Formats: sequence, C-alpha cells, structure tokens
Amino acid sequence: MNSDTSPTARALLALELVQGSPGITADRLADKLGVSERATRRYVGILREAGIPIESVRGPYGGYRVGRGLRLPPLMFSAVEALGLVMAVLDGHHDPRDPTDPVGSALGKLVRALPEPVAAQAEAVRRATAPAPDRAAARPDPETTTTLVQACSNRRRVRLGYRSEAGSEWSGEVDPWAVVVRHGRWYLLCWSHTADARRAYRIDRVREVEVLDEAFSPPADLDPIATLEEHLAVGWEYEAEVVIDAPVDVLTRCLPRALGRLEPLDAVSTRLVGSTGNPWWYAQQLAAIPASYRIVGGPELRETARVVAQRLMTASENASS
Repeated sequence: MNSDTSPTARALLALELVQGSPGITADRLADKLGVSERATRRYVGILREAGIPIESVRGPYGGYRVGRGLRLPPLMFSAVEALGLVMAVLDGHHDPRDPTDPVGSALGKLVRALPEPVAAQAEAVRRATAPAPDRAAARPDPETTTTLVQACSNRRRVRLGYRSEAGSEWSGEVDPWAVVVRHGRWYLLCWSHTADARRAYRIDRVREVEVLDEAFSPPADLDPIATLEEHLAVGWEYEAEVVIDAPVDVLTRCLPRALGRLEPLDAVSTRLVGSTGNPWWYAQQLAAIPASYRIVGGPELRETARVVAQRLMTASENASS
C-alpha cells in the first residue's frame, strides 16, 4: 500500500481483512496494512467510531473480528435482505459449504455478520442444503422465511395461514422446530396443534405468519434433516415394503432416507417400510440398491417394478443384438 494512502482507505482495508480473517492478530493486520500496530489500533478506532462493531480479544489466541450487529457493516443489509441473499445463493445451486468457492466465502461473511439468532438458523439452513438442480424448486417469500426462522430461534409458537397443493386454505397454530431446505424446496418442520402431530409444511405455500406469545421446547434430540426426510417418506398414496439382502448399517449409508424406515430383520437382511406418491420414482430408486431384494408389500409398486425390470431387460437385449 502506498504511503500516501488516506486513513479512510486504510480503515476500509482493515475492515476487509478482519471480515475475511476473523481473529486476525494486530501484528498480522499491521503487516498487511504496512503500518505499525499503533496505527492499526487507530484504524480500528475509526471503524468503531463509524458504528462498525469490531471486537478484540487479548491473549495468545486473541485478535480482531467483526461483532454481531443489527445490520451488516458497511453495506447495511437488513436481516430480511441478508437472508434473501442466502436464499438466492442456495437457489442458484452453488455449494454454500465450500469456503474456497467465492460464493461460499461471500456467504460465510454474510452469516458471520448476521444477528446471532438469525445467523444460527442461516448456518443450519446452509449445512442442510443439497445444491442439486431442481426445476421444480420453489422459492418462498424472504420476509415470511425470516419470520419463521426467528420464531424457530426464539422458540415462539406461530399461527400459519396456509394453502395446500390442492388449493384449500386453513389457519392453525404450530410450534416451529426448524427451517430445512431439501432439493430446492423450503420446509417448516413443526408440531401442529390442530393435527396434534408432527408436520412439514412448504414455506412457499404459507400465506401469513403471526408470532404468538406462547413459548415451546423442541425435542431435545431433534435432527431436523433426518426428521424431515423420515416425515416425507410416510403418508403417501402407495405403500411399500421391501426385504433387502443386506445389513441395515450398509443400507443406511447408501439409501435415501426419503424411501422410508429401515428395520433390521437379522444380521444380513433388512426390511424397508415406506410410501410414495410416485411408484415409478420409487422403483427406480430400488433398482439402484447394491443388493438383491423382494417387494413384499405394495401391489402398485410391484407392478411398476415389473415394468421397469422389463424395460431394463429389453434395453440389455437390444444392446447385445
């Protein structure tokens, strides 16, 4: 950096360095700026005077970092705008968990500067998102999503106005456990007081949200991703029961949880119990199992699997002729 660089420019560069390397020490920061440690402290003071929460920790493991604020310094995003950016990144199917990727790095800076409750939920969403393209992806309203994320964090009951896929509308109270993103769709995992049961609602179908005064406690051992996928595997039109010639621990690693519940029969075989609204998709997933299996429940699935198997046999015969 040139010796005639203005204090303002050095202060802004100091901010960029602190944002990019949380916990950077005073001597490293001084080296990057090409100034003394005393001058570095002066630039940090300039940032603090501008309302930017630069925190410092003394000791061998101390350093500077940008603290939590109501808005993102210095671009001054609101929480709704910041979460909207997070959602846009996830909808773009980038890998938000890779800190070496420019998008992942930028998203990390956003998450670090968000207010703590919103940051915790945004980070959970980032970890739970599968960056796989999906033409059927549906992006919910950022403000609605922000309200639900904050209600999850604050453990406050909400009243939802909801429109189902069939077009029917209803209103009811739920305890919002978590917001989870899977395959381009945003779900609210919750306990419905109307149904007195666990539910997962598409957030893009939520029409209105009212945060209530009642508090709640989510299940202590809640795994939002696993719980959502288990929930999405039950209650569909067509039942499925499959016996697989493989131990349950092997299948747990290779089968999508959305297929259903795995039950060990013995040391070398497992029962898969689930349901689906699309037997063709389910049969295709079963065809990828690296073990022999038998469909013992679900006439629609058995018939669909028979047709899929015949197509595969025909394709193999055509290829060899």
